[in-house]
Amino acid sequence: MYTYYSFFKLRFATGMQYRMASVTALTTQLIWGIMECLAYRAIAEASGGSLPMDYTSIVTYIWLKEALLVLFNTWAADNDLFGMITSGDIAYELCRPVSIYSMWFSRITGARTAEAVMRCIPVLLGAFLMPKPYRMTLPVSGVSFLLFLLTLFLALGITVTFCMIVYMLCFYTISPQGWRMVLTGAVDFLSGNIIPLPFFPEKYRFLLEFSPFTYMQNIPFRIYSGDLAGAEIAPCIAKQILWLVILLSGGVVLWKLAEKRIVLQGG
Repeated sequence: MYTYYSFFKLRFATGMQYRMASVTALTTQLIWGIMECLAYRAIAEASGGSLPMDYTSIVTYIWLKEALLVLFNTWAADNDLFGMITSGDIAYELCRPVSIYSMWFSRITGARTAEAVMRCIPVLLGAFLMPKPYRMTLPVSGVSFLLFLLTLFLALGITVTFCMIVYMLCFYTISPQGWRMVLTGAVDFLSGNIIPLPFFPEKYRFLLEFSPFTYMQNIPFRIYSGDLAGAEIAPCIAKQILWLVILLSGGVVLWKLAEKRIVLQGG
C-alpha cells in the first residue's frame, strides 16, 4: 500500500509544479462561471423563477463545478499513459514489481488532486466574493458538508475507475482517440458537467440513474447546494459505492485480459 501511496505523492508533487498553467486556467474558470450564472439568471427571469433547482443552488453548483473541474473531467486524460500503450513503452511498466492498474490509479488520483488543490481555493474565494445574486453559499449544515466530502471522495473514485476502463480498452485498439472522443464526451454531458441533471426530462433522468454518470459530480454538488437532502441521500451513497466496486472490478478484469495479449515489437 505504501508503494502506491508513493506513486500518488510523486504525481501530486509533480502536478504542484505547474502553477502558471493553473493561474491561466483559474482566470478561464472564473469568467466561465460568471457567464453560466448570468445565463441561468436570464433563464430564471424568463421562466418566472420556475426552475428545477433553486437559483441559489444553481449558482453554488456552478461554482463547485468550476472549482473542482479537474477532479471530474474525463477529457483531460493522462497522455503519458496513452503514449505508453501505443508506443510500446508499457514494457518498462511491466518490469516494475507492482500492479500496473494500482500504480496508474494512484498516479491519476495524485495528478487530479494536485491540480484541484491549486485551483479550487482561488475559485472558491472569488465565488464567495461575488455580488449576492451570483455568490456561492455555505452548506446548509455541518452534516451536509460531511456528506458532501464523503460523496465527493466516492465520486472521484468513480471518475478515476471509469477513466481506467478507457485506458484498458485502448489495449484493444490501434489508436486511443476513438474511445476518448466517444466516452469522455458522453460523460461530460450525462454527469451534469454541462447542464445540471435536474434540468433533464424526467424519463431521461430515470434512465441515467442506472448509469454511473449520475453518481459522479452530480451527487456531491447537489448535496452541498441543498438541492439533494434528507432520505434521498442514503440511496445515492449506496449506489455510489456499488458503481465504484463495479467499475473497479471491471477495470481490473480488463487489465488481466489485456496483460495476456500484449505484443511488443522492436529491439
